[in-house]
Amino acid sequence: MRVSTALVLLLTLLLNAAWSETPDRVTLLDRYLEGLQTLRANFSQTLTDSHGAEIDHGAGTLVVSRPGKLRWELRPQGAREGAGELMVADGKNVWFYDRDLAQVSVKPIDAGLSGTPAMLLSGGVDVRRNFVLNDAGEREGLNWVSVEPRAADSDFRRARLGFAHGDLTRMVLDDKLGQTANIVFDHAVRNGPVAADEVSFTPPAGADVIGTPRP
Repeated sequence: MRVSTALVLLLTLLLNAAWSETPDRVTLLDRYLEGLQTLRANFSQTLTDSHGAEIDHGAGTLVVSRPGKLRWELRPQGAREGAGELMVADGKNVWFYDRDLAQVSVKPIDAGLSGTPAMLLSGGVDVRRNFVLNDAGEREGLNWVSVEPRAADSDFRRARLGFAHGDLTRMVLDDKLGQTANIVFDHAVRNGPVAADEVSFTPPAGADVIGTPRP
């Protein structure tokens, strides 16, 4: 099961990006991000194809430290302990580590990512200049916010964020291939301690490293 790059980057961006001005209409997302410094949560992720058939399922952990740092660890259902994939955004670079292949890929956060959600990782871009945010009503016991990119070449078509009592509990992302990633968060801890080594990465000895990190 591959880490959904578009979904991880979108989540990173929404948790780290800045609003250059106060919006006319404040959404639940605006309220959620206000005062947020760190976030830690468990999650389950289900990926379905364009016909709604399940392709894969996994679970993992998310750690965010604003601004610009994130750790997303995913293990497919039924995989052995220590298997799966890891993504770390350390503020300068984005590292992807496939444990099964013993392969690491790395690129500077802004390298080759123009026109995608990753351009907001620096936190200096107005979210509403690049995304359309709208309240999307209530269903399944949650209140939803819709996020749609303005750029035609974005990595995803639409994301929906579901909130319960002001907390982010669901995230649904439709990609350009017609696939849908559905993430359910639980045991979320807001503004708790995050150790520096949780949002940094050093390639393991013997791993094949592709790309050159920014020093």
